[in-house]
Amino acid sequence: MQLQESGEMYLETIYTLTQTKAAVRSIDVCEHMGFSKPSVSRAIGLLKAGGFVVVDENGHLSLTEQGRAVAERTYERHTLLKSLFIRLGVDEAIADADACKIEHHISDETMTALKKYLETLK
Repeated sequence: MQLQESGEMYLETIYTLTQTKAAVRSIDVCEHMGFSKPSVSRAIGLLKAGGFVVVDENGHLSLTEQGRAVAERTYERHTLLKSLFIRLGVDEAIADADACKIEHHISDETMTALKKYLETLK
């Protein structure tokens, strides 16, 4: 299953929520993303069918190995881009919003080059 930008966003959200919560449920995703319960339920169903998420008998969401890989990749891109934009003098809120848009479309080649370049600045 090929993920679209929205699927990556859901996986990234579940991933980041698991960093601060012992158990993540769909309602947590709703609250974090500001989406309706039916929208989140549909998305989680698609991610579950695609093998990216599992839901236990208590409604707790977990990322599969495949889901975690996508989430970690997306999160890494987001944090790197946001950090770069802030270093360039962009307001943090704008840097965050712009990173969120770009993280889904930037190529692996460009991300690798950006990482190498940022390493030279340290």
